[in-house]
Amino acid sequence: MTQEHRKEKKYGMVIDLDKCTGCGACMVACMAENNVPFKKDETDKLKSITWIRVYKLTNGKPYPNEEICYLPRPCMHCEGHNGHSPCVTVCPAIATDYDRETGIVSQIPTRCFGCRYCMGACPYHARYFNWWDPVWPEGMEKSLSPNVSVRMRGVVEKCTFCFHRYQLASEKAALDGRRELKEEEYQTSCTQACPAGAITFGDLLNKEHAVYHLKKDHRAFRLLERLGTNPKVYYLSSREWVRRSGDNYHPDEKTGEIISHH
Repeated sequence: MTQEHRKEKKYGMVIDLDKCTGCGACMVACMAENNVPFKKDETDKLKSITWIRVYKLTNGKPYPNEEICYLPRPCMHCEGHNGHSPCVTVCPAIATDYDRETGIVSQIPTRCFGCRYCMGACPYHARYFNWWDPVWPEGMEKSLSPNVSVRMRGVVEKCTFCFHRYQLASEKAALDGRRELKEEEYQTSCTQACPAGAITFGDLLNKEHAVYHLKKDHRAFRLLERLGTNPKVYYLSSREWVRRSGDNYHPDEKTGEIISHH
């Protein structure tokens, strides 16, 4: 295999928080695309499964100086140090692994035996444990995606950057005699569903992809970057308090101002 065929890719996201309205369309699209199960009673959020969760952030100031920001949080697909992301490092079953071809952190439910070490190691709380076998309302099983396996009770699951779409796009490209994918050929469901266009997805190493240039924006930051997890999800915001909130900063108890926490 030539060096050209081994061309490294690092798929990732850039999410513009100044555009996000917190509508939750990304969460709904993700659940529908990836057969994410749900319970009849979703009030117990400790046992809910949501591959991408939208958080509400505030600047901690009272009205009329209060500001609100919505932050979608999928799996960060951390590169860590040379592919040794926190979850991959601790998994004894190799149920999760770092794919050097795509930069995606995989999750293989049939290998997982539910020790949940990965959940403890993930600083972003992006992994979820299946406490029950999924039960679909009558007729809804007909709407499940045939490209994504339904997970069983007792395993961990998470966002996969809709990896099945990468596989399908790669197969189609191979039939066309191509090895490289065009930017629009592989897109995640949350990216396509966002009505505000806040989510951009692509190869962070490819100069022809929008994410390559967006990650270099002066507004760009990554969550908990000082931990050295090297996440492949970047965020954009023109608000200083939002950028500081994403990196271990906490409000002062007396003044409410966002300060650095060491």
